[in-house]
Amino acid sequence: MASSQVHAARHIMGDSLPGFELREKFNSNSNVCPIWRSLRHVLVLRLQLIAREGCMSLLLEKVLKSYREPGGKRIPVLGIERFAMNQGEQLALVGSSGGGKTTLLNIIAGILTPDSGRVVVDGSDIATKHEVVRDRFRAAKIGIVFQTFNLLPAFSALENVLRGMSFSGRGVDKEFAKQLLERVGLGHRLHHSPQKMSVGEQQRVAVARSLANKPVLLLADEPTANVDQANQQLILDLIRDTCRDHNVTLLMVTHSSEVAGAFSRVENLKDFNRPELSLQEQSA
Repeated sequence: MASSQVHAARHIMGDSLPGFELREKFNSNSNVCPIWRSLRHVLVLRLQLIAREGCMSLLLEKVLKSYREPGGKRIPVLGIERFAMNQGEQLALVGSSGGGKTTLLNIIAGILTPDSGRVVVDGSDIATKHEVVRDRFRAAKIGIVFQTFNLLPAFSALENVLRGMSFSGRGVDKEFAKQLLERVGLGHRLHHSPQKMSVGEQQRVAVARSLANKPVLLLADEPTANVDQANQQLILDLIRDTCRDHNVTLLMVTHSSEVAGAFSRVENLKDFNRPELSLQEQSA
């Protein structure tokens, strides 16, 4: 849940939630009407949920996803009971090719929707939102670093970052855009187009653009895959340090054991993904 909801709950119920003192507040009030008393357990559970989700920037629950082949057969891809990340946490996601990692990132980003389940980002279940609303939410709350950079070739580095800002609806902050490019070591390349930059420099522009809207969550899909060995560690450090500086939650997909080894939390998708659940849901 968003921090404002947690604050409101604590303002009403006190700082004791979700513990024993909150329950005592209800139980000690002899004037509480019978109906209210019968509902207190439900309310306490709800406030406990708000408190737990308040420190999370990402929560997936009972997320199922499958694809239908031209012949009608359904191919299960994702079956995730629960997956969560706290605000500011950094996680490397590994797994075999074709195992569903990119599909998972696209669902978290709101580019795809699950067949069922909750996808909660910064307190909002984006799985229930219309496509247009998801697009706006993604522009405001989620940064994405692609393998292929997706920079606009006709625009300069600075203009690429500014264009990323314009999609969020928050307005354009040219000074902050410059600061980000300086932070990634491109302060001297503000007005150069992508064609005049090396692959490593283009990726650094992409990193700056992904952070331009001050997202709560950054999704990085193999960000070092198309970068030469000399720039891989630079890009990795850049993404991690910048996310740490701005308290951005980082979920990075990688096939590299060296990249994954730099993270304190590493998850293999096969360890929490049960695609067969999608088929069970279809047959139920």
